[in-house]
Amino acid sequence: MVEYRFVRQTDGFTCGPTVALVASAALDPAYAATLSDADAGTEQRRIHAAANRLWPRRLGTTPWGVAAIISAHTAPLGVRYRWRRFRPALGPELAAVETGWPVPLLIGNAVPRHWVLIVGHADGVLRCFNPARGAVIEVPLADARNRRLAATLGFPRPFVTVLPA
Repeated sequence: MVEYRFVRQTDGFTCGPTVALVASAALDPAYAATLSDADAGTEQRRIHAAANRLWPRRLGTTPWGVAAIISAHTAPLGVRYRWRRFRPALGPELAAVETGWPVPLLIGNAVPRHWVLIVGHADGVLRCFNPARGAVIEVPLADARNRRLAATLGFPRPFVTVLPA
């Protein structure tokens, strides 16, 4: 996966667009070549508008919006992303990241609030890009399965994943 450590969400509502940007850049080298840290904020706002045509932007980005943005970059590869409710087994999610497909994960408290991107897995640890920090954070797999993500990602509960289909 391409490391976009310079990319941080520009405000409290662009975690979804930032995750879509990083996933798309990792999967589409031509798209990645067009990005620089100077225009990352502009691209986040463009993605946010494209993903939220009917959804209020202040409510963040929907799972189907994140899936559509990433799918626009993976369709030439014959792969479309789809969303599904979180399931603790994480079998398809682990299989995806182990074969180079990043997986967006929507987390929160009582309601979904923040997107992160699962970019790797090894030895019972998930590697998650957190756009609030612009960094990859290591998260014990058991914490994700048991809905105890608050210590590492700020919110305890996973709600949705977005997977390659």
